[in-house]
Amino acid sequence: MKVAVVGATGLVGAKMLQVLEERNFPITQLYPVASERSVGKTIKFKGKRYKIISMDAAVGKKPDIAIFSAGGSVSKEWAPKFADVKTVVIDNSSAWRMDPEKKLIVPEVNAGVLTKNDLIIANPNCSTIQMVVALKPLHDRYKIKRVVVSTYQSVTGTGVKAVEQLMNERKGKTGTRAYTYQIDLNLIPQIDVFTENGYTKEEMKMVNETRKIMGDDTIRLTATTVRVPVIGGHSEAVNVEFEHDFDLAEVRQLLENAPGIVVVDDPEHAGYPMPLMAHDKDDVFVGRLRRDESQENTLNMWIVSDNLRKGAATNAVQIAEYLLAQGILKLKVKKTVASS
Repeated sequence: MKVAVVGATGLVGAKMLQVLEERNFPITQLYPVASERSVGKTIKFKGKRYKIISMDAAVGKKPDIAIFSAGGSVSKEWAPKFADVKTVVIDNSSAWRMDPEKKLIVPEVNAGVLTKNDLIIANPNCSTIQMVVALKPLHDRYKIKRVVVSTYQSVTGTGVKAVEQLMNERKGKTGTRAYTYQIDLNLIPQIDVFTENGYTKEEMKMVNETRKIMGDDTIRLTATTVRVPVIGGHSEAVNVEFEHDFDLAEVRQLLENAPGIVVVDDPEHAGYPMPLMAHDKDDVFVGRLRRDESQENTLNMWIVSDNLRKGAATNAVQIAEYLLAQGILKLKVKKTVASS
């Protein structure tokens, strides 16, 4: 099993390597790939050093899987070139997410739509992933009519420069800036650029991606996305209106039994999910479960997850694991010839 990690030197790329190692994904040959300025440098994986190679060189290696985290323009140019040599691309950018011919996958929700013909598979937006993992079991039982979500997204969602800006501001230093405004001791109610309807691209991603992943265009959704001075972990306040009434105890049981979810909902003892709780974990944490007393059939909940792991790296690796488990991708077994 030959695996390329494209964008291996970035925040998400490094996390992908970590997750691949932790989950013991069956790699026989690793190809770390990055921009030309990083070619020749090395990264460490499972105690060994690997040289970073170029895109062209990686395509020439014809890997079985290429996990991309290198931005939309890179994915648009290079994902088809990998697909041409029958490499399965799992792409973390927004380049292919809304392409009607590409699947947008969260394994706990809709992995079953994947086939051997899917050579470019899109990894959803981080804030969408954690939300739909929690929505899926509830939608199956009560059918969702409308979702109102406000996000509290960490600076790691922007990248290394944003982390540097936050820490510099905290120390009173000048330096690299990822945001126009100060982020330390502040909130910025803008993630990505504004669109013509007054919403940001991030907000519209949550709307459109949720419908595609859930396979239901009737779901109405509105979002407000906010950047907060937190190093890692996205949080979401989610208000969900269902077509059918629900029982809170059953809601809790549905979530507890759903894959990838940890319920932390003990208000009597101040038990609820927080970014620190989710740090470096693959789960989606759900709590603050309560009825919306202003409207029928409506639930409030609080969802937290590590945006670099389940929101990006882990979800991509889980897609690869599913492809292997289902035999869509097959491990190649070397045949040995017995000596006479």
